[in-house]
Amino acid sequence: MGRAGGHAVFQNGMSHIVCISDLQRMFAEAAAQIRREQERLSQLDCVGGDGDHGATMVRTMEMLENEMNSENNKPLNARLKDAGWSVLGVGGGASSALLGTFIAEMGEADLGLESDCKHLAVSFAMGSRAVEKQTKARQGDKTMMDPLVPAVQAIETAADSGEPVGRAMELAASAARTGAESTKDMIAKYGRAKFLGEKTRGSADAGATSIALLFEGFSAALTEHKEA
Repeated sequence: MGRAGGHAVFQNGMSHIVCISDLQRMFAEAAAQIRREQERLSQLDCVGGDGDHGATMVRTMEMLENEMNSENNKPLNARLKDAGWSVLGVGGGASSALLGTFIAEMGEADLGLESDCKHLAVSFAMGSRAVEKQTKARQGDKTMMDPLVPAVQAIETAADSGEPVGRAMELAASAARTGAESTKDMIAKYGRAKFLGEKTRGSADAGATSIALLFEGFSAALTEHKEA
């Protein structure tokens, strides 16, 4: 695989190894995606929530981004763990708490200072399983699980097929986007929205949309960046 100039090696614009600078770009682009869509996220949350999801996610992503950019030589897993716990240490609602759990548990994987697709897939899978333990929600319940589960499965499948990290993230972003869009046809079963029944059908879930934006940011950071 190899290294050059302190960056991951790219083939056809796709990274085969994720290093610290790649991880920082991933979270920076994910944060940018959330900021751009803040108003839409809050509008979606108005359907069954209190309309503050956009602002909450912006704050959450800023905490994650700041932790990723901390000036030290911590390995990838330590950065993820610390970033996740930085979110869990501040109240912000169910969505941010579950996202914090996801990121923190990703940090339990053995990643070191750089990671290939297979190791990264293990990390994402650990994060997903941790979220599943924290919530009773499953796919089909109009929650963040609808994009999260298929996105992580896409990464695992890509890793098993020998795909580079960049391609794995492209596939994950596509799966997450499809999962989030599918929530438009669902009836909410959790949170305040569950009391509205059929009224929640017709609009995408705010939390699900945020997760899709997260993976779109991850993908954009790895597929658009090329070596200088």
